This record gives sequence, C-alpha cells and structure tokens, in this order.
Amino acid sequence: MQDTKKFLGARIQEIRRQQVLKQTELAEIVGIDSKHMSKIECRRCFPSFELLDKIAFCLKKPVSKFLETEHIENREILLEELIQNLQDMPEEKFRQVYKIIQTFL
Repeated sequence: MQDTKKFLGARIQEIRRQQVLKQTELAEIVGIDSKHMSKIECRRCFPSFELLDKIAFCLKKPVSKFLETEHIENREILLEELIQNLQDMPEEKFRQVYKIIQTFL
C-alpha cells in the first residue's frame, strides 16, 4: 500500500502534464484549492476516492491509470534517456537544469 500511495501523486502530476494542464487549472476544475492539489502531487496528502474519481474524470483516464507504476523504467534506462535529453538541450536550458540538479545533491 505504501508504494501505491507514494506514486499516486506523481502519477496524477505526470498525466496532468501530458495533457498540458496547469496544476491550478486542474484544481479549479475538480473544485479544490490549488494548494491542496500541490500537496497531493508532492505526496504530502492523498485524495479521497471521490476526489480521485473527479480527477480521473477531468483527465479522461480510468482511476486504475493513476495506480499503475509498471511504466516506470529501471535506473539504467532513465539515465540513458536523461543523458540524451541533456545532450540535445540548448546551452541556457542545460545550465538551468544543472542548477536545479545541484540543489538535490
């Protein structure tokens, strides 16, 4: 159960971003405060089943899609993809990403 809860917010965020929808827009559509949506996506709180159903309806996905974690690739594949993306990135954007990564190290 912990793994499901751990990935739920990340999956909501991932699917929302795939649909080019801002966090504030999704929050407004489902009728919650944008801070609450942020806490869900950052895994500081978890949506009720009713709220998860609203989110799924808004994003046009079955609730089961938010519980899937099989799509997460292994470390080696993610690293290869990250390296490729960094190599293809314009210099200015690369420096911004570098600064962001440095804050986590």
